[in-house]
Amino acid sequence: MSNSGRKKPTLVADKRYNKAPAAKPKPKAKAKAKPKKRVVRRQAAPKKRGLIGWILFPFIWTLRLIWRLTWRITAVGAILLAAAVAYTYAQLPPVETLLDGRTRGSVTLLDRENVVFSWRGDNFGGAIRAESVAPALKNAVIATEDKRFYWHLGLSPRGVASAMRINMREGRKPWKGNGGSTLTQQTAKLICLGVEFDPKKWKTEAKYEADCRRTTLARKGKEALYALAMEAKYSKNDILSIYLNRAYLGAGARGFEAASKIYFAKSASEVSVPEAAMLAGLLKAPTKYAPTNNLQRAQDRAATVLKLMREQSYISSADEAAANVAPATLSKAAQARAGGYFVDWVMDTAPDFLAKDTTEDVMIRSTFDSRLQKAAEDALDHIFENKVRQGSKAQAAIVVMSPDGAVRAMVGGRQAKVSGAFNRAVQAKRQTGSAFKPFVYAAAMDLGFQYDSVVEDAEACFHTAGSGNWCPKNYTNKFKGDMTLTDALAQSINTVAVKVSEEVGRDNVRRVAEAFGIDNELANGPALALGASESTLLEMTGAYAGILNGGRAVSPYGIRELRLKGDQDALFGQGGGFGDRVISENAAQQLTYMMYRVVNDGTGKRAQLDGREVAGKTGTTNAAKDAWFIGFTAQYVVGVWMGYDDNTPLKGVTGGGLPADIWKETMTRVTTGLSAEPLPMIRPANPPRVTRPEPVQQQTTARSTPGNGGNSQGQQNLENVTEQIIRDVGSLLRNILGGN
Repeated sequence: MSNSGRKKPTLVADKRYNKAPAAKPKPKAKAKAKPKKRVVRRQAAPKKRGLIGWILFPFIWTLRLIWRLTWRITAVGAILLAAAVAYTYAQLPPVETLLDGRTRGSVTLLDRENVVFSWRGDNFGGAIRAESVAPALKNAVIATEDKRFYWHLGLSPRGVASAMRINMREGRKPWKGNGGSTLTQQTAKLICLGVEFDPKKWKTEAKYEADCRRTTLARKGKEALYALAMEAKYSKNDILSIYLNRAYLGAGARGFEAASKIYFAKSASEVSVPEAAMLAGLLKAPTKYAPTNNLQRAQDRAATVLKLMREQSYISSADEAAANVAPATLSKAAQARAGGYFVDWVMDTAPDFLAKDTTEDVMIRSTFDSRLQKAAEDALDHIFENKVRQGSKAQAAIVVMSPDGAVRAMVGGRQAKVSGAFNRAVQAKRQTGSAFKPFVYAAAMDLGFQYDSVVEDAEACFHTAGSGNWCPKNYTNKFKGDMTLTDALAQSINTVAVKVSEEVGRDNVRRVAEAFGIDNELANGPALALGASESTLLEMTGAYAGILNGGRAVSPYGIRELRLKGDQDALFGQGGGFGDRVISENAAQQLTYMMYRVVNDGTGKRAQLDGREVAGKTGTTNAAKDAWFIGFTAQYVVGVWMGYDDNTPLKGVTGGGLPADIWKETMTRVTTGLSAEPLPMIRPANPPRVTRPEPVQQQTTARSTPGNGGNSQGQQNLENVTEQIIRDVGSLLRNILGGN
């Protein structure tokens, strides 16, 4: 701006090419990089371990190795376990399908009043839920079986360790004895880890269940795995519901609903605290603690459960004290626990597929009378307690029957309240002795003999093939000469019975006995008349019922109707009753009178009842191995047998002794409250008596009754008698006049 008045100088470019370019300064040579010093880290000198270090070093090294291996194995195991649980989880069915896991059905028996009195098979009672049962029952089960049930995940390491410690302390293997299983594990075992019953693999359900309850280590592992899957799949109440429905509680009860009904005649939703404690106590040992086996033992076990419930705050001390003061008792049906032998027999007479092997729930209306059953049991106990030496192994059996063959009560041995035991009333085939004689006289009466016909009691011998002559003897080893058939039966004269049997023909005697129901091979020789053949008490009692009812055969029966539970229509009805006529009504009435005389003034006097007419017959076999008394009033027939199972002879016992005493005690109780009715028999104005001795052939009458079915032997005998009558009409007339 200061040059504004001057001329600007000319701009001249630099002469770049006339002058040598200025030399560029040489770049400074880079300094040669000094080689980096190699840093050598000096390792710290190993510490001196010292003596203790060298001692601990192997252990420390081992622990580190174990740790490295453990967490890796644990990780792999956890993955495999999770996969196994997931697989099992996927296989579990809906909980509803697991509530009723029975492989067979049940049989419920009702008595003649249609009241339930017994059960067989696996009784279920209906599905129940943990939410619906009585709270006391739910709490009792948890307190007894698994107090941490609602807190664990299916396994209880503490419980397993405690159980193993107890087992080893008691000298057992760690996994034998106390299991320490949780309730979930027990439920897994109850459903057999999902394995269903296969009859091809297991012949019986018992073997199947035994296999399910094995306690090997491998089995325990599977059980634990299944329990974890169940905990993941189901709720706690679902698991408890399965358990409450599946647990076996004795007396054929599967599940708490069935047990409640069997023992207490009420639903599981209605049980009281003492009843709940008794039911929960059964889980430890169902058969041992079943109240039907030993009520006191069941109550003692219930007291232990009540203590556990109080300690876990489910009940108060006052509740525990009240429950112990008034412990649970059985229902009337359970108290009676009646009909063990009777029920076994009924189950045998019903079709197997609807009884022993049923897969359905069956209802049987029976002929059973609980009052009469108790009468028979009490009578037997009374005689053995008061008239039999203590410690005696002698046995007895009783059958009580209506005239139509309906069995009202049955005692098959001195242990009355049992099932599955040897039933001497049905299964024991024993020689009948003189109890068979009424069939000899029945055949005679039907072929024309009369109650007052006379036969001589004298020694007689009979030829038997292969044995030579056989000469029957009387019990007293004495002979009484001529006597009427009535007196001969009343005094149980052997010779007269054999003579009459030979006179009418053994075939006729066998025919009558078989028609009356003696379904066994009868002897072929003359000893047939003296009861050398075998029979059962049930058959003999049924045969005597045929005499009482006027000569018609009966088939002993115990089933009135059988149907499936829930169905209205019966599958079949009465299984026995009246059959064909065997002897005429007149013959039956004469025979009844003759048997009445047995009790009135013969060998059966000890069976007399005050104010009631009784007819019957004693029976004692050779060496007194068997003693019988079978008799009847107008309403009931009762048969009694007594003897030893091993055929040991009875000492000082005949049919007219202890068996007659048992019969009287039984019938006295049976007829309590019943009006006395007359027997259906003839009633002579005077007892038949022999006016003077006559030869047997001259005094025996045999008049054929049309249509009585006599065979050729019988007809020949009748012809012989007719010829004898013609030769000695005078003697016959005197006999007729004297006899009538």
